[in-house]
Amino acid sequence: MNEMTDVTADPTDHHLIDQFKAGSMEAMEKIVGRYEDRIFTFGLKMCGHLQDAEDIAQETFLNAFRYLKDFREETKLKNWLFMIAARACIRKRRKKKCEPDHEISLDSFVQEDGSAGRYEIPDWSDDPSDNVIRAELKRIIDAAIQTLPQKYKLVFNLRDMEGFSTKETAEILGISAQAVKTRLHRARLFLREEISKRYKEGRSR
Repeated sequence: MNEMTDVTADPTDHHLIDQFKAGSMEAMEKIVGRYEDRIFTFGLKMCGHLQDAEDIAQETFLNAFRYLKDFREETKLKNWLFMIAARACIRKRRKKKCEPDHEISLDSFVQEDGSAGRYEIPDWSDDPSDNVIRAELKRIIDAAIQTLPQKYKLVFNLRDMEGFSTKETAEILGISAQAVKTRLHRARLFLREEISKRYKEGRSR
C-alpha cells in the first residue's frame, strides 16, 4: 500500500501501531475499536446497504493489518484506513457491474435565462423540537446522496461528511486537489437540486 504526504501522527495511533508491530493482538483490537464505526458508516453512506458496509469494513481492516507492519506513518492512520476503505468501495461497485460513472454537467443547473437557478431547500434548524420534520429532511438528504455518481459521492462523503480537507481527500483518492474541488462543487449543486425536487414532491402529496 502506498503512503501519503507527511502529517503529524496521532499519539494514540502511533503507540498502537508500535504495539501492533511488536506483536500485540490487543493493539489490533484497539485500532478496530477506534475506527470501525467511522469506516462502517462511510461504507453505508457509499453503498446504502448494511451488508455491503459490513463487507467494506471487514475488507478495510483485513487489508490494513496485512500491510500495517510496513506502514511508516507518512500519513495519519485514519487517512490511510479511509484510503483502503475508498478502494474497497470502488471494488465493491465494480463487482456489482453497476452503471458506469457519469459526469455531472454544470449546464444541467443553468436555467433558460442563463442563471444558476434558485432551489427551495427547507431550513428547520430553528425548530429542533420538530423531530418528525427533521427526520424526514434527513431521509430526503440521505436518499439524494445515494443518487450521486460514485466518484462524486466519494468526494462529498470524505469532504462534507467525514471532514477531511481538500488535500487529504485528494491523497486518499489519488486525484488532484483541483479535481476534488470540481467534483465537490458539482456534487453540492446536484444535491441542492435533488433535495429541492424531493422536498417539493413530498409537499405536493
